[in-house]
Amino acid sequence: MGDIYRLSQVAIAATEGAHAEGGEHHKITIVGLFVFIGITLAIMFFLMSLAKKGFNERVFKNVWAQRAEQMYLFIENMCVGTIGSHGRKYVPMILTFWLFIFISNVVALFLGTGPTSILGFNLGIAVIAIGYVQYEGIRANGFFGHFGHFAGPKLGGPLVLISVMIFFIEIISEIMKNVSLSLRLFGNIYGGHQAVQAMNAIGIHAFKPMGFDSGIPAGEFLMPIKLLTCVVQAMIFCLLFCVYLSLVTHHEHHDEAVTH
Repeated sequence: MGDIYRLSQVAIAATEGAHAEGGEHHKITIVGLFVFIGITLAIMFFLMSLAKKGFNERVFKNVWAQRAEQMYLFIENMCVGTIGSHGRKYVPMILTFWLFIFISNVVALFLGTGPTSILGFNLGIAVIAIGYVQYEGIRANGFFGHFGHFAGPKLGGPLVLISVMIFFIEIISEIMKNVSLSLRLFGNIYGGHQAVQAMNAIGIHAFKPMGFDSGIPAGEFLMPIKLLTCVVQAMIFCLLFCVYLSLVTHHEHHDEAVTH
């Protein structure tokens, strides 16, 4: 962990520092972003390697293997409960999102910043998620079937203008899902860090008019709430991803149910 912390400080040193009220704000450069992505991936693969050591046994005795199993079952239940029985095929992708977002949130919590505290990165993973939803929608319903449902019910005559209007509104709504996913994650992770810095400044300098600094890092008392936020935000992103997949593949699920 000491090496990881020193590496994070190198990444922060590669940024442009700008002083802001309530603390110091760092603008991450491309180099810094890739360093923090590397840190997140290194932690992710390290934990996976620990869990993999117990997968060859009939009964999982390795505590990391047990935790990995519970995490898999949790994600599987989320996929099946939200998408349907065919949701199991999305478990690997959603589990990847879950792991990366959660670990990145924790990295931002303890190292001051991380990939998910950067709006551009969050927008990137949101584009991947929504793009994959469109791909699955086209696979399940065909190209014209998928985009045709954006126009709502089929209307004839002059009412076709209403269908056109609904189509463009739905397309805009679909694009705005990228903004919703990215801003929610960014706001909670980055905003939480700024709240800690502001409260630290208040706690430390509260008695400055009296001639001394209290030295109380009041923002650190928010740490349990921020840790809970790391879990909740990863879950919300993955849950919304499941909901979006369910909306475009429910016809496929219905056809499977009728066949069986």
